[in-house]
Amino acid sequence: MTYQQTKQWIVDNYPNDTQIQEVAEYIKNNQVVAFPTETVYGLGGNARSDQAIDKIFQAKGRPSDNPLIVHISSKSQLAEYVENITDNAKQLIEAFWPGPLTIVLPHNGKLSPKVTAGLSTVAVRMPDHPVALAIIEAAGLPIAAPSANRSGRPSPTTAAHVTQDLDGKIAGVVDGGATGVGVESTVVDCTSEKVMILRPGGITKEELEQVVGEVLQDPALTEEEEAPKSPGMKYTHYAPSAPLILVDGDINFLRKNVLASKQEGKRVGTLLTQEHQGLSEADKEVIIGSKEYLPEVARALYEALRGFEANEVDIIYSEVFPETDLGSAIMNRLRKAAGGKILQQK
Repeated sequence: MTYQQTKQWIVDNYPNDTQIQEVAEYIKNNQVVAFPTETVYGLGGNARSDQAIDKIFQAKGRPSDNPLIVHISSKSQLAEYVENITDNAKQLIEAFWPGPLTIVLPHNGKLSPKVTAGLSTVAVRMPDHPVALAIIEAAGLPIAAPSANRSGRPSPTTAAHVTQDLDGKIAGVVDGGATGVGVESTVVDCTSEKVMILRPGGITKEELEQVVGEVLQDPALTEEEEAPKSPGMKYTHYAPSAPLILVDGDINFLRKNVLASKQEGKRVGTLLTQEHQGLSEADKEVIIGSKEYLPEVARALYEALRGFEANEVDIIYSEVFPETDLGSAIMNRLRKAAGGKILQQK
């Protein structure tokens, strides 16, 4: 479906009743609208409507066998759509909702089966953003909302990113400014005795373990042959405009690879921390924040991946990050963006 014009609302993080009600009417009429959350911009549609969910998949160019995350505006809403809420889920909800944590539980069949891709479970979260919460509450519906980008592209952290990918493909965009966390929510499976991380994100493994004890990780996060179980993790994601290669080594090793590619006649880009700015000898450097402060890197990640315009460079080399705390989510996204390509310094 194409739209002559994608409508824009500018709300600057302060929900305006008139605008929010108009957006809610779009949602209730099974249109899809992009809106900000604390993680990234989501592409929202009525989670009870097959028609709305079809429009989300069509706009994103996303395969329909990939389940979506359902967004709610209050903790009490969860019971309306799941069979039961496990004890570990209750503990995590109390600790982290609203916030960047998505919980997977058995659903009760009241949502569109296209949201769950035919699975017996559903992924649900309560976002920590005044605009998102106001829209969900005004619509009076659960809203399915994957990231508001074309499938495979870096996720959007501003309304401008949404427009770059989806202008004319969706009914509207709610501009609430830049998002805060910058990477998507952590997805956890709470159907078993022990919580399992299906996708690392804004809440770290260490934070989860402070609440529920030992937390497992989906083997698919580290084993390429394992099929991932989380929404949004089944296919290649976050890719910039040129092939990306991760470089696990010091700045001299990264520069060596840059120079080798330049000798082959390639235009080279690098994704660097502030500590190494100006040291790569690349044709274009994009700075991603400080390695000493990973929340800054997480916020800058998708903007940085979008920072290489189409046909500007032929190859991109990126630094890597320690896989603790938010580093796990950052490296998960970088590995996906690179298609697993990584150079190891010997």
